[in-house]
Amino acid sequence: MAEFGEEAESPEWKYELAFSQDNNQRPIVKREIVRAGYRREPVLERPNRDDKSDPARLTQTFLEQVSANKEFREIPEFLRTIRYLHVVPQLIRDPNRGAKPVKGDPYGSDFLESLAGVPDKTRSSRLRAINEALRRAVPLFEEMDLERDNWGVPHLKARYEHWRKHGAWQHEDQFSDGTLRLIGFLWALYEGTGPLLLEEPELSLHSEVVRHIPQMIARIQLAQAKRKRQVIVSTHSRELLGDTGIPHSEIFFLEPSREGTTVRCLLDAPHLTELIRGGTSTGDVLIGATRPKDVADLANFTPAQ
Repeated sequence: MAEFGEEAESPEWKYELAFSQDNNQRPIVKREIVRAGYRREPVLERPNRDDKSDPARLTQTFLEQVSANKEFREIPEFLRTIRYLHVVPQLIRDPNRGAKPVKGDPYGSDFLESLAGVPDKTRSSRLRAINEALRRAVPLFEEMDLERDNWGVPHLKARYEHWRKHGAWQHEDQFSDGTLRLIGFLWALYEGTGPLLLEEPELSLHSEVVRHIPQMIARIQLAQAKRKRQVIVSTHSRELLGDTGIPHSEIFFLEPSREGTTVRCLLDAPHLTELIRGGTSTGDVLIGATRPKDVADLANFTPAQ
C-alpha cells in the first residue's frame, strides 16, 4: 500500500495492490484499491464483477491503463517521476557506451549523455557545486568539466594536482569507482523532481566521506526547497546511519521471517531506541539488530577442495 500527498497525516490518495501469478507465471491482480483521502467508499476496488466474468482483465492493473485511470491519474503521473539510481562505474567507462546508451538507465550507461543534454547554464552551475564537493573528498582533485570528442560523444575530464605546472588531466575511464559514484550521486540529487531512490551510495567511498552523505543530501534539498523532493536511501553503512541529524522517524529497517519481510520504523522498536538513548550509535544498533543470526560461523565454513 502507498499513500500520496503533501502531508503524511492527511494523504490525498491511497493505493493498494496485491498480486500473485498464474500457472504460466503471469502476474495476476488479487486486489487493487484506490481511495481519495479518507473517503469510505473507494474510487476503485478490484476484482469487480467484470473481472470475475473475464479473468484475463486481472493480468493488468487499472493504474497502467489510460482508459481506466482517469479518476486517479495523479497517481500514475506521480509514480512516473520516481527515479532509481545505482551507478555502475564500468558502464560509464565503457568505450562503446556512445553507440548503445539506454535512456533513463538507472545503472548509468547514459549518465554522460544526460549531463550533456542539460542546458549549458544549468550544467555549469551544478558542476561548480559538484567540483566543490570533489575537492574536499578526492585527493589532489582540482576541477572537472564535460567535453565532446570528435564523434560527438560526451566525456568527463578532470584535472589533478601534478608535478607539471598546469596539473594532469584525466577522462572518466581513469576515474576511480568512488569518484564516479560520488559524481553520479551528487548529480542525481539535482536532476528530477520526483522521489529519488539511492541504493548504497556509500560503495567505494572512504568512510569519512560516507559520514557526510546525509548532510550533503540535506544541503542540496534545502537549496532546492521549492521542489520538496523525497530521497530514500538504502544502506549497510554504520557511518551513514551514525549521522545524528537523521530523525528516528525517518529510519526503517527490514526484518526477514519465514512469512516474508517486515519493514519497521525505528520508532516502533523501543528496545533499539533505548540503546541509542544510552549512548550506542544508531549505526551500531541497527547493524547489530539486522545482522544474520549465524554470521559468525562464516569464519568456519568449509571451502571446496
